[in-house]
Order: sequence, then C-alpha cells, then structure tokens
Amino acid sequence: MNDLAGEAVAVLSAFPIEPQGGLAAVLRERAARGIVHRGQVVTWADSTGDVGNVPSSFPDLTGWECGDSSFHLEDFVPVEIDIIDGQPCIGEEDQRLLLLHGIALSRLVGRLIHDLDPPAPVRCIVSANETNATFRFHRIRAGESWNTPNLDDY
Repeated sequence: MNDLAGEAVAVLSAFPIEPQGGLAAVLRERAARGIVHRGQVVTWADSTGDVGNVPSSFPDLTGWECGDSSFHLEDFVPVEIDIIDGQPCIGEEDQRLLLLHGIALSRLVGRLIHDLDPPAPVRCIVSANETNATFRFHRIRAGESWNTPNLDDY
C-alpha cells in the first residue's frame, strides 16, 4: 500500500488492522480454498489459469500472477456505490473499509503462502479509490516489470 492508504487505515498507529466484525465471510471462504505452487508461480488453488500458456498481454510471470489472482473487493464487501454521471463513486469511509478487508486478506494469504513447501516471497497489492478496490498477489522476482518498490509507479 502506498503512504496515503497507510495513513487512511492508520497502519503505523493501529496495527494489527482488522475490519470491524473481522474479514468478510466470503473473503475467508476465498482464502480457505488455498494457494498452491504451479511451476514457477503461486496462485489460488482453484484457478483455471494455465501459466504454460501465458497470454501475450502479460510480459512476465509476475504480470500473469497479478492478473490471475486479481479481483475487486467491492464485489465481496458490502459498501455503498453511488453512480454519478454514469461512473461508480465510493466514499472515503467505504474506501477505508475496503482497504481494511484487503489488508486482513493479505495477512491471511501471507500465512497460506508461508505454509507452502517451500514458502515463497510474495507481495500482496491492495488498492482503493473512488471507483473500485482491488486485491492481487504475486511472487517477488527481481527484474520483472511489476516488481517496483514505489507502489505509486504502478
């Protein structure tokens, strides 16, 4: 998460971060399906993606993992989404709620990946703005296009 997101959820002053009432049940169920190694990638255990047949739109394995693991948090966490001029609009408090659920899911995914044999260095990416919130993860690999320490560069 970038600095603005960290400030929004008070990451430095209120850790551990947990949404009120805990992680949404549907996100717990998603994580309970598991994460696996498939060759050089880590992915959801129930993924139908085939890393051996990487589409040309993904420049590397990191991009493939991010595409395969990505989903919109607002599809699973109840938040108010207004439509203004034909565009979705999520208020700041609901963006904060989505970030909290994404962080809680990141912690759970991190534990699942730590338990793999062998464990893999992984980055979870949680983002939220006025139109949507996304969650994704990828193995950390040096030299690949999505492996940048400055998250605002994405």
